[in-house]
Amino acid sequence: MSEPRPGGEGHTGRVSPQGGTRRRHRGRLRAAQWPMVLGLTLMWMLLWGTPTAANALTGALVGVVVCVVFPLPPIETQVRLRPAGILRFSLRFLLDMVVSSWRLNRYILGLRPPLCAVLAVRLRCPSDLMLTATSIAVSAVPGSNVLDVHRASGTLFVHVVGAGEKSERERARYEVLRLEARVVGAFGTRADVEALGAGGPGNFRKGGGPWRR
Repeated sequence: MSEPRPGGEGHTGRVSPQGGTRRRHRGRLRAAQWPMVLGLTLMWMLLWGTPTAANALTGALVGVVVCVVFPLPPIETQVRLRPAGILRFSLRFLLDMVVSSWRLNRYILGLRPPLCAVLAVRLRCPSDLMLTATSIAVSAVPGSNVLDVHRASGTLFVHVVGAGEKSERERARYEVLRLEARVVGAFGTRADVEALGAGGPGNFRKGGGPWRR
């Protein structure tokens, strides 16, 4: 009886190491999810602070490499791109950057150094992705920086420049929660939007407060 040839019917030989390696690489490439790459690109550009084509290209390459080397679970069910919300978030975020920069320069050029504070702001959306995106956006705004995140309670510990008075601290909390609402409105799922609308801890009325704009 002749022996079955490799690759023929009845062949039970092992797969070559080269074939297994190629399949593993293909699996890792499939793990490079484009929503995650887009988010990492935006984060890269925010960290550099200059929205140039070179920074966008570099951020996209870094995002692909990170997703390939460190594959993450699928996030399709954790994010939903809303074009109107993304446009609204982008425009208002640029406005926040301008206003915060002017406010920070006023503090720097003032006669007395500004007082700082660390505020605990409990967010309303329980999603880890929205919590991460909000903390990145808050840190990108001049004059504020997220020092720590308590994942279980969804609390951001934010260092704020110019928070000596109670009204300034309330304004800082309000701006963090408003930024969370814009992030959820741009990238949140239906469950995230419902959690935001339900209020929860740290709720505030939309458009309310003395810093309405």
